[in-house]
Amino acid sequence: MATKEMIMPSMGESIMEGTILSWLKKEGDNIEQDESVLEVATDKVDTEVPAPYGGVLKKILAKKGEVIGVGEPIAIIETGDHHEETTKGDEVKAARETVTLASIQEKILPPHFSEPLSPSPVNLDFSDERFYSPLVKNIARKEGISKMEMATIPGTGKDGRVTKQDMFHYLEGRSSRTPMADAEVQAEGEDEIVVMDRMRTMIAERMLESQKTSAHVTSFMEADLTNLVLWRNRILEKYMEKEGEKLTFTPFFVQAVAKAIKDFPNINVSVVGNKIIKKKDINIGVAVALPSGNLIVPVIKNADQLNWVGLSKKINDLAARARSNKLAPDELQGGTYSLSNIGSFGNLMGTPIIHQPQVAILAVGAITKKPAVVETPTGDVIAI
Repeated sequence: MATKEMIMPSMGESIMEGTILSWLKKEGDNIEQDESVLEVATDKVDTEVPAPYGGVLKKILAKKGEVIGVGEPIAIIETGDHHEETTKGDEVKAARETVTLASIQEKILPPHFSEPLSPSPVNLDFSDERFYSPLVKNIARKEGISKMEMATIPGTGKDGRVTKQDMFHYLEGRSSRTPMADAEVQAEGEDEIVVMDRMRTMIAERMLESQKTSAHVTSFMEADLTNLVLWRNRILEKYMEKEGEKLTFTPFFVQAVAKAIKDFPNINVSVVGNKIIKKKDINIGVAVALPSGNLIVPVIKNADQLNWVGLSKKINDLAARARSNKLAPDELQGGTYSLSNIGSFGNLMGTPIIHQPQVAILAVGAITKKPAVVETPTGDVIAI
């Protein structure tokens, strides 16, 4: 009987590791190919992982609660293939080399590495992905930076190479977060210490990284939505009877953004080093608040191709499944622009943080009645 390693698969763009939540199968169980074997949690989504091969779950290598990097072995599966006997080293090589360039570039490497790579299969230990100078390797060795971590560092040198300055910039951000994570905190009196969950910790880190990556400049504008509000009020009851779901203002905002991007495509880009990558598709992420208090951004793919009814159904579906933790990893990646509705909290305006590697984000505030100067054929008047 042959044995094959099951490796930790990619769970989405920029996700480099996952936490084992539970094993749905135990050692010795028969499993079918594509049958769910375990549950894995990432900073974005919890998902079931299917078996890449059919056979017997011979050995579980990753225990519940362990954090495992993408591409690392998590189990041994005994298959019925007699002529694929390999040594352990060969098994690792065979399992890793089945991952093609497209899956590495799209799923394993973070957004910084959207440059085209060579068309040959890629080794998951990242040792051959980019050239590292002896100086950069020495810095990494002294600072205890692993090969996996090195692959997440954006390079500004030729062909995406990591320079000495890139290393210093990365280490500055890395060291500034370490004291916070390792600090010993003591409660006083009736104070309560609440340890942040993994998702909230990752959100905090990525928001700080985003502010260091992009210069954030905020512009505020008011829009008169009187006609939209009156029209929605007229159709709201009939829409709910016909479609069986609520109609919010969000689909109209998404539709307006998609149309604006058509007119101003230079906002639908990402920046890698000194290169601007213009995105062909208009994929709009919509921030959704979760019951835990965390935030997640599911993506509406090709939002410009949907009318407001289609957008409404898509947004309601994504939001509902986000709150019940049923989103697929693919639904959280590929966004080219984001929208955050801070008006649901009663806020009039805010300063959102850009969702990397995008270059802009729109926050929409509360719709309120207010007095304003309105031009009429008979002169200016104050109206609501």
